[in-house]
Amino acid sequence: MQFSETYDVVIIGAGHAGCEAAMAAARMGLRTALYTLNLDLIAQMSCNPAVGGIAKGHLVREVDALGGIQGEVTDHVGIQFRLLNTSRGPAVWSPRAQCDKQQYKIHMRQVLESQPNLRIKQAEVADLIMEEAGADVSGDRRLATGDSRRRCVGITLRDGRTVSAEAVVITTGTFLNGLIHCGEQTYPAGRSGEPPSVLLGEALKRLGLRGCRLKTGTPPRLDARTIDWSRFEPQPGDADPTPFSFRTRRVTHADGQVACHIAFTTPETHRIIRENVHRSPMYSGQIKSIGPRYCPSIEDKIVKFPHHEKHQLFLEPEGLNTYETYLNGMSTSLPIDVQLAMVASVPGLEKAEMLRPGYAIEYDSIDPTELERTLETKKIAGLFLAGQINGTSGYEEAACQGIMAGINAALKVKSEPPLVLDRTEAYTAILIDDLISKGTLEPYRMFTSRAEFRLHLRIDNADRRLTPHGRRVGLIGDQAWADYLAKQQRMSALKDYLENTRPSGLPAALAEKVGNASGATCAQLLKRPEVTIEDFVTVLREIMPQFFEVGGHGFSRADAGNNNEGASAPAVLSSAVRNELKSVETEIKYAGYLQQQERAIERLKKAEQRSIPDWFDYASVSGLSREMKEKLQRVRPRTIAQASRIPGVTPAAVSLVNVYIEIQARRHASSLSTAD
Repeated sequence: MQFSETYDVVIIGAGHAGCEAAMAAARMGLRTALYTLNLDLIAQMSCNPAVGGIAKGHLVREVDALGGIQGEVTDHVGIQFRLLNTSRGPAVWSPRAQCDKQQYKIHMRQVLESQPNLRIKQAEVADLIMEEAGADVSGDRRLATGDSRRRCVGITLRDGRTVSAEAVVITTGTFLNGLIHCGEQTYPAGRSGEPPSVLLGEALKRLGLRGCRLKTGTPPRLDARTIDWSRFEPQPGDADPTPFSFRTRRVTHADGQVACHIAFTTPETHRIIRENVHRSPMYSGQIKSIGPRYCPSIEDKIVKFPHHEKHQLFLEPEGLNTYETYLNGMSTSLPIDVQLAMVASVPGLEKAEMLRPGYAIEYDSIDPTELERTLETKKIAGLFLAGQINGTSGYEEAACQGIMAGINAALKVKSEPPLVLDRTEAYTAILIDDLISKGTLEPYRMFTSRAEFRLHLRIDNADRRLTPHGRRVGLIGDQAWADYLAKQQRMSALKDYLENTRPSGLPAALAEKVGNASGATCAQLLKRPEVTIEDFVTVLREIMPQFFEVGGHGFSRADAGNNNEGASAPAVLSSAVRNELKSVETEIKYAGYLQQQERAIERLKKAEQRSIPDWFDYASVSGLSREMKEKLQRVRPRTIAQASRIPGVTPAAVSLVNVYIEIQARRHASSLSTAD
């Protein structure tokens, strides 16, 4: 076949997954093309213009640690930053940022366009070009893997052009056969005002990939000039924001953050919804797919939680140069007249004008049990899926899949081993493992509770867990790697000092806390619940001044009143220094728990190392019920540990599989020797 253009990797869809996939492949030195329906809507924030949140902030940190871009873009365009859950343990601390919606997509496009090896194209992808197993493609570099699967070798555009690619990553979000619902009205769309991707959706069905239909939604947007702000409680950002990216010294709008505001529904709001719930597509039968359990519509909240007298809402600005305000917590598909009445029933919004109505959208997704851990499809070589097409919700869940799919697509083209993270290394791995092992019947959202070892998977150590992987595959540059190594050395030196130093004198405030502490090391004192790392700052500043100075590791001295005393002035702890100190504190204070988890991690890793061969025949395992055989055959787990995580697969079934691996291995070896 004659191709109009030739690339190593092609990405379909320029949302949050597509941008990460494209950047990863291009940074790894491959000729990459990113196809989108509209160049002006790259990385469009379709719903809430915010990044991060509980567990989601962990994902963004992990994307950044691997060498991704979502964190850096957020630091550049964020207009409010908050570190959530700080009243609880460090395992669940998570950053969140409200972003300037327009600036986010503008800056993301600038980042993409400045990347060598990457071309961004506006065109609709209509079909995938397949090659049957064993066929030969001449004239360019192909993978000699002996793969018996069909292979995706390119794409066909709606205008008839064909594009050759050695790997294709599909990141289409809600665009596959998207259908918007607003009251009784429905119309095809990928997002409000944008056409759906119908041709590609039908092409995927023809490939035989199992699919399902999911639903998500969005709330009304209001005009800030028509809101009585005096009626709402302001929610400011942190005084010294914690950046998302390990490479960001200070976020761009640190000194110009805006406030969000807290509101509540009223009994009148609930009455309006109850009286009109029959007009909601969710309850009229118009929508048959399943929406996100953990981000329900306002009508779902009223119907399912009738005992609640009120529900919390948030008024969130969509940018610095717009009056558009996002009404978080009021996602709905009710008719517009009902939405207007609902909004007006909230004190302070009686005169609020609605700029855009809320709506629900149904879309096609692919059953994620069709995927390998690399996010490549099991049935078709060279075809990778990432983002909402795999049944997830949220920009952050999409981004982490995008970077992993982009990395593994590039590694496949290079004929290098894939990057497969395990559940002990990252929330990203937990997300992927949950999807491919369990599938999903509703949009999947990440929570810290999904992690078995969440004390090990903190935001402060994401770089230590994942940056070496990013360096190995080529996403971490020399300067970023040098900064990473310097940081690890600083923290190691600080930890060694605390563990091996018995202070001769303590600051008065600390001495009052600990009483008689003669003979105790700083680390032993730090393990006491009433003692924090801040109690040692005075001592540490004298012993390890480089930790707090610009020359030590590039962190700026906080401005203490704009005085002119220079280096002799007592520096206020910047968020960067404070976060490093807290990371060391966590390692010391929770050392016992961390050691317990490390032992459990080793046990899990042993189970993960017990692989199940591709040729394993579940049908011939005596003692497995038909249900067990069907579940295992459907997912085809790669390891004993993954088999144990498939819903409904019992420990007894896993033990049988473990035994039969040896039995079938002998039979398989015997059959091969006979064939020879």
